[in-house]
Amino acid sequence: MRILLSNDDGYFAPGLACLAEVLSDIAEVIVVAPERDRSGASNSLTLDRPLNLHKSHNGFYYVNGTPTDCVHLAVTGMLDILPDMVVSGVNYGANMGDDTIYSGTVAAATEGFLLGIPSLAVSLVGASNGNFLTASLVTADLVKRFNEKNICAPVLLNINVPDIEYSQLEGFEVTRLGRRHKAERVIKSQSPRGETVYWVGAAGAAQDAGEGTDFFSVQHNRVSITPLQIDLTRYDQLDVVTEWLG
Repeated sequence: MRILLSNDDGYFAPGLACLAEVLSDIAEVIVVAPERDRSGASNSLTLDRPLNLHKSHNGFYYVNGTPTDCVHLAVTGMLDILPDMVVSGVNYGANMGDDTIYSGTVAAATEGFLLGIPSLAVSLVGASNGNFLTASLVTADLVKRFNEKNICAPVLLNINVPDIEYSQLEGFEVTRLGRRHKAERVIKSQSPRGETVYWVGAAGAAQDAGEGTDFFSVQHNRVSITPLQIDLTRYDQLDVVTEWLG
């Protein structure tokens, strides 16, 4: 099996290194990741300048672009043989609910999905304990399951793993995305040069976090697996907008 591995925390991130090591025991792994932290880059592509591809001392490739750039470059130009799967992670922190809209981790996996390749986005929720090995072992479990029993169509799975020991996990659960309250206000401050600057505020707390959501699953020490789709059409408003237009 051949896996393209990427992330949004950068090619130097410990979660990426841990996941690459674990997956290398069960598959051929090619790492193509951003040269720096691109958290929150979402699905952006770099179109205003060329991209550079370099190889680090540990064999990882890195790109001066976004997570989406990394996967797009690898699949459409760098690799002679297409990967069987794209895996993005392990992200340092949750990607649940509304986070998926902004997440570079999810975006890297989404690009693989859009290119017709089954893709996984993997995040460690909390990350205060740094149990990247737990998330990596969970990913390996899912990759082996996929290799033994292929899903008939390309899938995009968003996986969130509690930051606990692997032996403490209470199983796997297929979930839907929850919702967060709106984000905190931006933080206004001054730079050393006296310029007014703004920091984006923290994400809102969980709002829709009931049973069946990714928030609920992780809170109860279960691995949350959410199948995602790309179609953003609000079908129940097609008639409403048509009538509004007259």
